[in-house]
Amino acid sequence: MEIRELHPKDAEIYINLRLEALQTNPEAFGSSYEEEKDYPIEKTEWRLGDASAHMFGAFIDGRLIGMVTLMREVKNKMKHRANIYAVYVTPSQRGKGVAKRLMEAAIRKAKELKEVEQLYLTVVSTNEPAKRLYQSLGFSTYGVDRKAIKIADEYYDDDLMSYYF
Repeated sequence: MEIRELHPKDAEIYINLRLEALQTNPEAFGSSYEEEKDYPIEKTEWRLGDASAHMFGAFIDGRLIGMVTLMREVKNKMKHRANIYAVYVTPSQRGKGVAKRLMEAAIRKAKELKEVEQLYLTVVSTNEPAKRLYQSLGFSTYGVDRKAIKIADEYYDDDLMSYYF
C-alpha cells in the first residue's frame, strides 16, 4: 500500500472515491452525493491544489482506496489549529489498517506545519471502529454535537474530538 499526498492531477480518481463515500456512508459527511455529483472537475482540481489543504490517498496497485483531508485554519487567531475531514476507506479494504496509515500521514504533516498545535475532527457517534482508531492515535472526545446530520427523518450525533501536540 502506498500513502501519498493527492494533487490536481488526481482529481478524477478523487471524485470517484468521494462520490462512493457520499453514497456508502452519507451520515459521515456534511455534503451529499446529490450536491457533489455534478461538481466540475476544475473545482476538485482547485481543492487538491489549495495550499491550506493537504489531501492524502491510500493506493493499492495504483487504485485509490482511501482518503483523508487535513485543512489548516487560515485566520490569524486560529492558525494554531487544523481539521481532519473526509476520512474514508472503501468497504473492501476496511479493517486492514488503511485509515490508521492515512491518519498517521495527516498527523505527521500537521506536525511539520510550523504554526499548527491542535487537530480537530468529528465522527458519527455510532461509528465505534473510527472512534477507537482516533483514540488510539491520541484524540480525545470533548463534546457531542446532537443531531449534527439529518438525512430524511433520521438524525445522527457527532462526537467532537481533538488532538494536542
